[in-house]
Amino acid sequence: MLNRNAAIVQEIIDDIKRQNSKAVILMVTNPVDIMTYVALKRSGFDRERVIGSGTVLDSARFRHLLSRHCGIDPRNVHAYILGEHGDSQLAAWSMVHIGGIQMDNYCPKCHRCPNWQYERKLIEEEVRNSAYKIINYKGATWFAIGVALVRITAAILRGERSILTVSVYLDGEFGLYDVCLSVPCVLDQNGVSKIVECSLPENELTLLKKSANLLKQVISQMTF
Repeated sequence: MLNRNAAIVQEIIDDIKRQNSKAVILMVTNPVDIMTYVALKRSGFDRERVIGSGTVLDSARFRHLLSRHCGIDPRNVHAYILGEHGDSQLAAWSMVHIGGIQMDNYCPKCHRCPNWQYERKLIEEEVRNSAYKIINYKGATWFAIGVALVRITAAILRGERSILTVSVYLDGEFGLYDVCLSVPCVLDQNGVSKIVECSLPENELTLLKKSANLLKQVISQMTF
């Protein structure tokens, strides 16, 4: 499936190049991080112009579950899923804020759940398994990713400078090279205008590197 999808992506990218298009390429086809890498390498475009939908949907699910669990309006919840759009993704708990309060400080004062550290594990597992549940019920997912794509394209077309976790090529950020995965990015009319290289604790940085290494292993086995 990887090599078949990669071949299709390369054909489409060749068509785009023939048109001398200045557009931003937004990849959605799964595995999206791998296909974003294939599209970037085939196009030869600047990395800012070739991005994947990444973990924008996963991050939205994460915020929703946190909102439901904490009893807080999701508009007051900031949270991100980083890494692969897949099983090796990680919840960046160090970046979670509720009403401007870092999660580690908010949970002990909330008193909604005495075992909040255990609850975090359950929430993260539910985010990771959400797509599998939907596929088991109806065979595929399309509505939620459609909403995520509206969010991404709106940020680009309107030049919103929104921070979204799209899949982007890393060249030294977070100590990672030659791989596409999701990290916080500022989006405007040119695509990714800035990669937000936040300071992650050692445990989260280790998980991000593990996710990157898994993707790189897959790429090394492909023929494109």
